[in-house]
Amino acid sequence: MARKAAAAVTSADVARLAGVSRATVSFVLNNTQAHRVSEATRAKVLAAADTLGYVPHAAARSLRAGRNNLVLIPAAVSAIGRLVSGWIDDLHTELDRYGYTAVLHAGRFPDPGTAARAWAELRPGAVLALGGTSLGSAAVDVLRRAGVQALVALAPKPVEGVYTVVFDDRKVGVLATEHLVAQGRRRIGVVMPRERGLSAFAEPRLAGARSVAARTTATVTPVEMEYTHASATELARGWAERGLDGVFAYNDEYAALLLAVLRDAGVEVPDEVAVVGCDDLVTAALQRPALTTIRLEAPSAAQVAAALHDLVETGTAAPLPPVEPVLVRRESA
Repeated sequence: MARKAAAAVTSADVARLAGVSRATVSFVLNNTQAHRVSEATRAKVLAAADTLGYVPHAAARSLRAGRNNLVLIPAAVSAIGRLVSGWIDDLHTELDRYGYTAVLHAGRFPDPGTAARAWAELRPGAVLALGGTSLGSAAVDVLRRAGVQALVALAPKPVEGVYTVVFDDRKVGVLATEHLVAQGRRRIGVVMPRERGLSAFAEPRLAGARSVAARTTATVTPVEMEYTHASATELARGWAERGLDGVFAYNDEYAALLLAVLRDAGVEVPDEVAVVGCDDLVTAALQRPALTTIRLEAPSAAQVAAALHDLVETGTAAPLPPVEPVLVRRESA
């Protein structure tokens, strides 16, 4: 037989155990500054809530506060990389300082409109889209109608109705390829990750590389690769047949893997092929040879959290500088 679910603990239960009113429980658990509660009473309420395992209802708290403190971060990427995951971790910390709860939403959707409706169902107070190109006018309208107070996106150009931090991945591909061309490389490969969701970043980087080829004597060839030893090894074994003398490896993680298998295959870096990564991870300088890479100068998690808070509180926020790629030259290219 199915077990009957236990009744949820309520603030009334906490009030009864602590011997205080429900209003006092609310003042204590919501840390309401406008109402003074003695330390002794506060201690009794907290002890009662701990004993009963009481958890405040988020929706009810939002109604009382007049806003929803949920920040939804769509995570449609299966392999976001160390740089982004570290930045998101910092963002969680910064948002918590303002009393927000950040939630990664890993849904898969056929189009931006469907995605926006799924996000809107959760009634978040804010949405932070790392892939801002998914926020079209229809998606923005759905989210606004659902009461989302702050829409923030990283996108290659300003998105109407959205607070945009400009991040144009094409510039990354341009900078990497220009450096390879300046080093005398003319047959350049661009690694295209096979992992789900990364094409949103890889395709613009490839487009940037191709724009350099269009105005030079270089050629650009996309080469698919999974972030696995087997896939990288297969790519390295056929390197001679491809005839590539330079490669932009999408990011430092793919570049490090490629460096290892090229070395195992007897391909000399940078003599036979120059390799450029992206992100400037700590491990980039530890590669052998040390990895030439691109550092992304981006607004900090603290700056983005502050802007998001301003948007929720006032509807406006001062603009943040765009993400700018900066070449970090080392031994691999």
